[in-house]
Amino acid sequence: MLIPFLSQEAPFAIALMLTGAALIFGPLRAWRRSLVNTGVFFMACLAGDLLAGLLAGQLQPQALRWLREMAVFGEGLAVIRYLGLALFNVILPRMKVDVSGLLADILVIIGYIAWAFLRLNLAGVQFTHLFATSAVLTAVLAISMQDTLGNLLGGLALQMDNSLEIGDWIQMGDVAGRVTDIQWRYTAIVTRSGERVVIPNSHLMKNRYALICNKRQPAPLQRRSIHFHVDLSVPPARVSGAVLRDIRSARIGNISLDPEPQCLLTDFGPGYAHYQLRYWLVDPGPDEATDSELRHHILAALQREGIRLAVSDQTIHLVQEGEAHREEVRARELNRRLQAIGQIDLFCRLSEAEQLELASRLLHAPFARGDIVTRQGDIAHWLYIIVEGEAEAWWQPPDGGTQRLLEKRGPGSVFGELGLMTGAPRRATVLATTDLIAYRLDKAGFEHIIRARPELAEGMSAILEERLEHFRALEQGHGDTPAGAPGSPASEVAALGRKIREFFGL
Repeated sequence: MLIPFLSQEAPFAIALMLTGAALIFGPLRAWRRSLVNTGVFFMACLAGDLLAGLLAGQLQPQALRWLREMAVFGEGLAVIRYLGLALFNVILPRMKVDVSGLLADILVIIGYIAWAFLRLNLAGVQFTHLFATSAVLTAVLAISMQDTLGNLLGGLALQMDNSLEIGDWIQMGDVAGRVTDIQWRYTAIVTRSGERVVIPNSHLMKNRYALICNKRQPAPLQRRSIHFHVDLSVPPARVSGAVLRDIRSARIGNISLDPEPQCLLTDFGPGYAHYQLRYWLVDPGPDEATDSELRHHILAALQREGIRLAVSDQTIHLVQEGEAHREEVRARELNRRLQAIGQIDLFCRLSEAEQLELASRLLHAPFARGDIVTRQGDIAHWLYIIVEGEAEAWWQPPDGGTQRLLEKRGPGSVFGELGLMTGAPRRATVLATTDLIAYRLDKAGFEHIIRARPELAEGMSAILEERLEHFRALEQGHGDTPAGAPGSPASEVAALGRKIREFFGL
């Protein structure tokens, strides 16, 4: 047995090391390499302790005494590390007690210092002489390390008063991000762009920073603003109404409608009015992405109303477009409109001249992804022709049940024919699932054509009846809409013809 050759502290140290190892080696697998290194250090100190016992009587007693003291001191350091990890990383977390990593490190270091003073006292060192001779050195070190001490005390204070924790979102100047680490010297945050920014703890203590959200609580709503300019000739109520109608009705993620968004006229510039859309952000992470999506919706909403974003009157246009170029652009756009009209059965009976005139009356109507193009039950005397993008038609049962998807529509599709021709309410809600480019035809744009040729009403009523039958089949496919009263197709077409004549006053 080698125990008689060990110091009297060694058996207790071995028992404590085995206890600590049993507690931490399973839960702290990520620390395995560091724990093994500490174990190797303990074995080396234990070997030194044993060597001092085996060489007793063969070397000078003073040398063997210091060898044993150093070995016992090292054994104590290893024990304190194992027990500290077991207490702060295993036992207290299981008891639902949260101790910051920095505070745990400081308490372990205090344990190291206390163990050092204890061994020095047992070795016969007089602390009064030690402190007296080191007073000047301590003052010099304190002055030279004041920044380091400030960072240390700053990091400790931040965690002791819970003013800053790992996982919090903070903003300091032009830097904003999530706190990922709080060390002795610095606090690290990761910005939205993935950059790791290191801020000295003393800098955080001396300066103001904004706590965007706390990891322990749901993220509070954050108000953001988007600025844009519109020509002074456009009434402010028209601008605000167009933007707010779109934002309130569109399905846009990461924004809150309570409190409601606001569109404010904030200033005037040379030739333009300065507007500001204020909205509340739910998640502070994708802030710029949400701003971008809202700008997309603002632009599409203004374009649908025929409102262009303004440029300063001081802007100088150096490129002069010739009449031939402008005529080519107009011809290309007109041809595109004629192709869109040619795909619609409703207008197949129109002559080329009438289709050409109808194409000139189409209005450009873009929609952003998530926009509500038409809403079920609304009365709108126009139709839309999809040129690019996709949309979905959703139907709301009469009993107020869950909305159900009827069909998906792509380029060449048209919706709103009944509203244009008879003034009937919308039969479904149409949602833009992608960015959508469409043309809009209003009642006023078609009225003069049908007034000139009233006989078009009969042909169009047959096409509208086919559309109605298709829509009824879609609704009845969900099982909640009873079939309509039986009637002959001829009578239904005639009824539609009468509605068209009454709507246009023929």
